[in-house]
Amino acid sequence: MSSERFFLAGLMSVGVAVLGGYALSQSAVFAQDFEDGPGPNLVIEVAGKAQGQVVIDLLPDVAPKHVERMVTLAREGAYDGVVFHRVIEGFMAQTGDVEFGKGDATGRAGMGGSSYPDLPAEFSDISFDRGIVGMARAASPDSANSQFFIMFAPGEFLNGQYTVVGRVVQGMEVVDAITRGEPPRTPDAMAKVSVVE
Repeated sequence: MSSERFFLAGLMSVGVAVLGGYALSQSAVFAQDFEDGPGPNLVIEVAGKAQGQVVIDLLPDVAPKHVERMVTLAREGAYDGVVFHRVIEGFMAQTGDVEFGKGDATGRAGMGGSSYPDLPAEFSDISFDRGIVGMARAASPDSANSQFFIMFAPGEFLNGQYTVVGRVVQGMEVVDAITRGEPPRTPDAMAKVSVVE
């Protein structure tokens, strides 16, 4: 795939401008208060500078096709070893490029997906608050595949533009510690990703 899977330059610029200094200075104020739902849960063991476990309550009632894809990739081990290739302070941490996001050569991380076809959008009325997990995509709303992002701070400008797939219910402090950069010089990675029903 030739284009970066996620924010077009214009949308990203608008988003960062909207968040501005407010998100940078206030992101720690937003407490993680999501309760664990019926699941399934995606359990991510983060390795690198940030270390620990992140648990994401997936929302199959909101985005069944996207959740099924994430569960499939996790069970296949496809997410194991994938780096966080785009991590923007006060905004979000992105990972999940199973094609280019692992191994010794991750220079193209963010440009790939999986061997499965892209998914049609499953937009909802859930707001992109701190701890919300969304699916990354290219310009087309129907181009999400394997990549996803976790919000550091609210980003309402994403509402109705990206598919919400879950929310962090444990380990937001680990997410907060993920090394920043586009890409980070020494990226953290998802060492192991599993599914708990």
